[in-house]
Amino acid sequence: MPIPFQISSPRFQNGESIPIAYTGEGDDLPPPLHWQGEPPGTRSFALVMLDPDAPDPRNPRATWVHWVLYNLPPNIHDIPDSMLPESLPAGARQALNDWKRMGYGGPNPPIGRHRYFYRLYALDTVLPDMGHATWQQVEKAIAGHVLAQTELMGTYEKFNHYQ
Repeated sequence: MPIPFQISSPRFQNGESIPIAYTGEGDDLPPPLHWQGEPPGTRSFALVMLDPDAPDPRNPRATWVHWVLYNLPPNIHDIPDSMLPESLPAGARQALNDWKRMGYGGPNPPIGRHRYFYRLYALDTVLPDMGHATWQQVEKAIAGHVLAQTELMGTYEKFNHYQ
């Protein structure tokens, strides 16, 4: 029986709180991630981290893009703990997050407990270098090339220093 396509983190389980070290209040570096079970024919992976609860989970108005990676090679199955941008696997590319910069921007919600989705796509292609692309441009480029997708959801609420 084949293993289902899945993504996980050794630092938090699906639906649990993301440790502060991986947030804007901590080191603001990505948590370690691991995936397995991609379908045959996978030529690359794309990863996006999204917050659909921005700015307030009681009245969300936008999905905030925190991180976009694409062209992760098919032999790579891990993002190491606190990976620095310069240690991306050969060939991997980053796109702009909603702060208009490349790289990871950790959870730092202005109010309430937000949900953060680490969504991984197995693709049947390797994308061209898209330069300073946005998630919307990457999403459009992967359309029709997604063999499978999986996600891990973590939550985070800012620590209130005044309580």
